[in-house]
Amino acid sequence: MSEQADYSATPPAGSCFALVDVNNFYVSAERAFDPSLENQPVVILSNNDGCVITRSAEAKNLGIPMGSPWFKISAQAEQWGLIGLSSNYELYGDLSARVMEYLSRHGKATEVYSIDEAFVALAGTTREQLAQGRAIRVGVRQNIGLPVCVGLAPTKTLAKLANQWAKNNQHFQGVCHWDSISDADQERLLRRLPVQKVWGVGQRNSAKLNGMGIETAWDLQCADPLLIRKRFSVVLMRTALELRGTPCIVLDETRGNSQILFSRSLTTPAATVREVGQVLSVYAQGAAARLARKKLVTGSLHAFARTSSFSGEPTAHSVDVTFPSPTSDPLELIRAAQQLLPHITEGTPYMRVGVTVRDLVPAGNQETLMDFLDTPDRLLGPIMDGIADRFGRNTIGLGHGGLKSGSQWATKRGKLTPRYTTEWDDLPVVKAR
Repeated sequence: MSEQADYSATPPAGSCFALVDVNNFYVSAERAFDPSLENQPVVILSNNDGCVITRSAEAKNLGIPMGSPWFKISAQAEQWGLIGLSSNYELYGDLSARVMEYLSRHGKATEVYSIDEAFVALAGTTREQLAQGRAIRVGVRQNIGLPVCVGLAPTKTLAKLANQWAKNNQHFQGVCHWDSISDADQERLLRRLPVQKVWGVGQRNSAKLNGMGIETAWDLQCADPLLIRKRFSVVLMRTALELRGTPCIVLDETRGNSQILFSRSLTTPAATVREVGQVLSVYAQGAAARLARKKLVTGSLHAFARTSSFSGEPTAHSVDVTFPSPTSDPLELIRAAQQLLPHITEGTPYMRVGVTVRDLVPAGNQETLMDFLDTPDRLLGPIMDGIADRFGRNTIGLGHGGLKSGSQWATKRGKLTPRYTTEWDDLPVVKAR
């Protein structure tokens, strides 16, 4: 009984969740620095310029599906006026960080949900929250150059729905508050929405729900929460309650810092132990640089290498290393990653290699006694970071990571735009007349 009473409690007065989502993020990031791309069909391509991973509205109108191989549509690109661009990870990562920093100034708490989405906790009345949502939309556009939509609601699940409505209904002008919608319109939306498209439900759960006669979001909202828990899980029960307006999923302000992954599909296979070692070294240094920028340290590292999943007998190797004390030192990360090398088979064509750092905590939280273990090696990381901050990330590196010429296995990005915000040589130049 106590559990049921807890979940039926009314949501706190004067608070809501705002889901802020950048529209077509990768395309919008490119348009922020190249206005000629506005109103043009644009697609962003995956690693090695392989497949379409983001489409502008104009590209969607051409009927180009997600995942389309570029080699199949490139022949018609000129006829369509279609522009294909390589993924500019440096630009997207930097603009994402700027958006999240801006959002952190406008709420009681912020959860970075993905590279282009964040939940922000807002206070005030419905009218005040709507005003804050509109101010956020205008502010992100003016300060960072990116268009966003904002969905506001008393729960995170309803904020997701409000965001989609704000995005797909011009009446809201990019900002929708669930509580400002009439009960009849709320019911109409929930009845039209397949349960599979509710945040957190998923395909497997939706099939079982359909078998129980629960086919829409409205059906799930009306379902008995305790029956949903009995048949499925407490997680899905919380989703059902959230559809009723009862907040059950709290903000996780540490979500965006749970782990950092560095991995790419290679242009040509790394077929020797030496080549795999080079890839691991470059990616470990990339992880170390990102840790330094975020002022984080890692407690463990996961390194892996695998062949193509389309090969006759796919091969995969991995290793997990725990550090004596959390670190962001590039040498320590490289040495940890290269513990994978004894498992690598010479002559095997590895198509994907990666490094993941986990158990992240803010720098400075290490055990005090570790300060006595400082060696010249441990001072190398801060020195390299200082040089990179002043002269650019590609000006210094360890081993193969210090070679500007790259390697034959390096990711192909033949349609790469300038890294406008992270490379001195690529900074936009404004000429006054």
